[in-house]
Amino acid sequence: MSNHQELPNTLQKTSIPVLAQETSGFFALFYKEVKRFWRVSFQTVAAPVLTAILYMMIFGHVLEDHVKVYEQISYTAFLIPGLVMMSLLQNAFANTSSSLIQSKITGNLIFVLLAPLSHLEFFLAYVLAAMLRGVVVGLGVLMATIGFVDLQAYAILWIVLFALLSSAVLGALGLIAGIWAEKFDQLAAFQNFFIMPATMLSGVFYSIHTLPSIWQTISHFNPFFYMIDGFRYGFFGVSDVSPWMSLAIVATFFLIVASIAIRMLAKGYKLRH
Repeated sequence: MSNHQELPNTLQKTSIPVLAQETSGFFALFYKEVKRFWRVSFQTVAAPVLTAILYMMIFGHVLEDHVKVYEQISYTAFLIPGLVMMSLLQNAFANTSSSLIQSKITGNLIFVLLAPLSHLEFFLAYVLAAMLRGVVVGLGVLMATIGFVDLQAYAILWIVLFALLSSAVLGALGLIAGIWAEKFDQLAAFQNFFIMPATMLSGVFYSIHTLPSIWQTISHFNPFFYMIDGFRYGFFGVSDVSPWMSLAIVATFFLIVASIAIRMLAKGYKLRH
């Protein structure tokens, strides 16, 4: 049998999924990234949902009768959208950053770089997968906590818009962190000293109007605050700042971080040695 006859049989035995074989490199990379987090969904999805439930049970139980943010809205109801968004943001960031640093350390990133992919396709595949993980975790938190209070959506479009745009921002930030970091310690520092404080100090557990004036001013320089405040507006129809202002700031922040990430990819910064 000639080589031309043997080639199709060889291809049939390969371990690459048929779906990935028959589609573009962009979709193959996106498929790989989604499969990567979904295969360990107990860790990447279930664990963050459990953490959010514990936050809600502890803070909601302790502060329910002591904190009043908006009229006719209980503290537990106020807390849930913040926990949903916090979980969404942290997991969108974790998806791209952890994937890239693992690929760099194990050395298999070279196979992705050798594929016929443009830097824009590379960016979109990683960020879209991060958005999917963030939204899945956010939905999991919402479904697990919504039974504790009577939570109704005031404007679903605002909820969806801020969820997608904010997860895209953190996916792009995770890409930047994963490209910049050369070891897990550096990535952990980026997450612990930037992502975590910015998320926790963005109004997840409180309204900024309860803070002293100096901290209110500082909070307005935190883009994460606008993500959570705009998302919360979609549930209650009230917010600390105008949702249109929040949308403009989050969209601008996304354009900035996306431009930086795409530029780093185009130059091969810390990717090609």
